[in-house]
Amino acid sequence: MNTKTCEYGVDDCSYKMAGELAGITQLVNAFYDNMDALKEAENIRSMHSKDLLASRKKLAYFLSGWLGGPKLYAEHFGSINIPQAHKHLHVGIEQSDAWLLCMQKAVDGQPYEAPFKIYLMQQLRVPADRIRMVSGS
Repeated sequence: MNTKTCEYGVDDCSYKMAGELAGITQLVNAFYDNMDALKEAENIRSMHSKDLLASRKKLAYFLSGWLGGPKLYAEHFGSINIPQAHKHLHVGIEQSDAWLLCMQKAVDGQPYEAPFKIYLMQQLRVPADRIRMVSGS
């Protein structure tokens, strides 16, 4: 998709730039693979169940709607307030940075245009910061 005909964050532009559900699923799989592999992510990995299948699906479905595509998370699981859903966890700067590192490495590995990669990471910092602010840390 050409960025000249698409404004990130408007309608389904970001969803399309991310490759729709297939591309988002690829991103999510890379993200969780990074969480499994990176030493810096051990703490946040321990906050998840051993089997990440449900987590992968929920994040892919959430990102679908968050990026302007189908609201799959709401359709399958109901509404969600991301910061409140993570409030019970200890998420400080270290955990937030580890999450963002896993996501940055996942984004870097995608065939997205460079400006979209930058935009996406800027947008993902917002919920990461909000989670940290309301968490049990």
